[in-house]
Amino acid sequence: MNKLTNAAPAVRVRGLTRRFGDRAVIKELDLDLGAGEFVALIGRSGCGKSTLLRILADLDQEISGSVEVPVKRAVAFQAPRLMPWKRVWRNVALALPGRPDRRRAQAALAEVGLSHRAEVWPKVLSGGEAQRASLARALVREPDLMLLDEPFGALDALTRAKAQQLVKELWQRHRCAILLVTHDVEEALLLADRVLVMDEGVIRHELSVDLPHPRAVEDAGFNAMRGRLLGWLGVRHAGAPPAAAGAPRHWLPDSRNRPALDGAPSLVPSFWRFHHVP
Repeated sequence: MNKLTNAAPAVRVRGLTRRFGDRAVIKELDLDLGAGEFVALIGRSGCGKSTLLRILADLDQEISGSVEVPVKRAVAFQAPRLMPWKRVWRNVALALPGRPDRRRAQAALAEVGLSHRAEVWPKVLSGGEAQRASLARALVREPDLMLLDEPFGALDALTRAKAQQLVKELWQRHRCAILLVTHDVEEALLLADRVLVMDEGVIRHELSVDLPHPRAVEDAGFNAMRGRLLGWLGVRHAGAPPAAAGAPRHWLPDSRNRPALDGAPSLVPSFWRFHHVP
């Protein structure tokens, strides 16, 4: 893996392939991420999203092809992965080289609203607080590239919305490039400049999101983009043409009966009705 200079794009990938045995999870993939760009990567479970993110984080090196990323990069996962035997500020400082730098750790915690929790043990944090501590650990490195692997997936709806707003504010403040892996179409459209749809190890579709911030899910342009992305994912809302005779239909009367889309129920809002797409 090559390291890019500050003047270069944040990510440049050419011909990337990753195999597990005889199966190619990523196939001759090309990807560019501009400096300061916010890109969301969506797709069904098993399509290669998290594998790609791990490769960009240099956590998986058994690849072929060319991958170029900045030296200064950070990762936040769905699980906060805090060390239970270290106080919160020391968990944040783990991302820094050398001796723990409390000043920088405290500054990062302040940015995510956790200054008052710096001295506590991770076990007393709520789920949202633990995820904010994870973001602070990524932020303390002052990265040129931040990789987020479904960081809000385990949070309740209200905490998730607050965490999304926090990430947007941090990005607007620091302008590092962000690659967000998510199953949530609305989340991708609320946050990203560009949404990529991955399928069977390649980037099949790309959508530029030219909507101004703050974005509203009830906006006509937002709904049009959401419908387009869902169509690329093989899902159409109730206004779509009927399915072929005999094709299975998936109904979504409320949030307790979401269709299982390859383990990704959060791909769609709870109030839509769906038809099978042949």
